[in-house]
Amino acid sequence: MTNPTACLLIIGNEVLSGRTQDANLKYIATRLGEIGIPLREARVIPDVRETIVATINEVRAKFDHVFTTGGIGPTHDDITSECVAEAFGVPWEPHPEAWSRLEAHYARQTPPGDFNAARQRMATMPRGAVLIDNIVSIAPGFTMGNVHVLAGVPRIMQAMFEALAPTLKGGAPVVSATVHANGLMEGRIAEGLAAIQARYGDVEIGSYPYYRPGGGGVAVVAKGTDADAVKQAAHDVLVFLRACGAMPVEGEPA
Repeated sequence: MTNPTACLLIIGNEVLSGRTQDANLKYIATRLGEIGIPLREARVIPDVRETIVATINEVRAKFDHVFTTGGIGPTHDDITSECVAEAFGVPWEPHPEAWSRLEAHYARQTPPGDFNAARQRMATMPRGAVLIDNIVSIAPGFTMGNVHVLAGVPRIMQAMFEALAPTLKGGAPVVSATVHANGLMEGRIAEGLAAIQARYGDVEIGSYPYYRPGGGGVAVVAKGTDADAVKQAAHDVLVFLRACGAMPVEGEPA
């Protein structure tokens, strides 16, 4: 059975400007791999309504799951939720459960907080949205169809993802095995790696050069859903690197 696939949309002008460094891609890609939903594409897009709506509609038709991060806070430039409503052609309106949670949350504060118009935006969602719990700061994310809308703040995003994770039905987990060798450059091993890749059609084999003060080398990663095939491919890589005169080691370079 083919594993379901996923796409990540990182939404925010602050990421595109370089002011904020995205810290969510690695976490989401790793966790989805463990669940068996490989991340096949990631894009960074601006806080522009037309771009968000068009991109959501494009990728939700191509992938089994779409995850978005960013743009669901209380300020004027937090427009992701509105854009998802437009993409699905449904009203953007107060969500009764989200509204109740946030209203109660601010009432419990000492002194009581103001559940003002800005904060009410975080309880306004596309009609039919299913909430994603947020144990860190209460304001929930949501799922609409195959689109999962998460916060941009890493700690909150992670809480939302873990609340959502048990509902995601994946395939076989994606596993990987790494072999690295100091002193070898990619140009020396490219042809041999291509030959190994040709023998393992269901395993992705990638080479990644690294540089250290004492000298560089290359790490070769085999990745796939067939654990036995991944293990055998990594073994073949190790044997090949040894034949190139290196002293390869299993695992990531220190």
